[in-house]
Amino acid sequence: MSRIDESRSFIPVGIAVLTVSDTRTPETDKSGDTLVDRITRAGHVLRARAIVADDKQEIAARVHAWTLDPEIDVVITTGGTGFTGRDVTPEALEPLFEKRMDGFSEVFHRISYDKIGTSTIQSRATGGVANATFIFVLPGSPGACKDAWDGILEAQLDYRHMPCNFIEIMPRLDEHLRRGGA
Repeated sequence: MSRIDESRSFIPVGIAVLTVSDTRTPETDKSGDTLVDRITRAGHVLRARAIVADDKQEIAARVHAWTLDPEIDVVITTGGTGFTGRDVTPEALEPLFEKRMDGFSEVFHRISYDKIGTSTIQSRATGGVANATFIFVLPGSPGACKDAWDGILEAQLDYRHMPCNFIEIMPRLDEHLRRGGA
């Protein structure tokens, strides 16, 4: 089972939060607020935060730009993972992924199932890596953001988490690019 190794030092990382919505504003973005609160309470650094409309090009452009920023190690999006016509976040971001993280979606759905049952199938939460930056695509509800952070991301973004975590592999995320492979 996982554990925290207190002999290791916590390493804060830079995180950007993108809310995808046609209706939310900075004042009404409860999901973004939920993520920001958890990110900062955990000791990480919020490097950027924005709200964009449910538009594939806007979503992809914002996240791509953030993956090129050396101060941003992780991008977390919230919103646009359902099945309606306006839900396009996975379509916008999965083409950016150099590596897809199937396990993130599977574990997210397992956690979500315990809380909302079969309704979890209405989310297309996903994750991957682009430009040596982790990208996590979450549903737009505060509850889903809590589930993803509390159940997966908080531990995986903690260098002290054992037996392994995302922080310790960050320096090697672009090995394929340095070797000339894609």
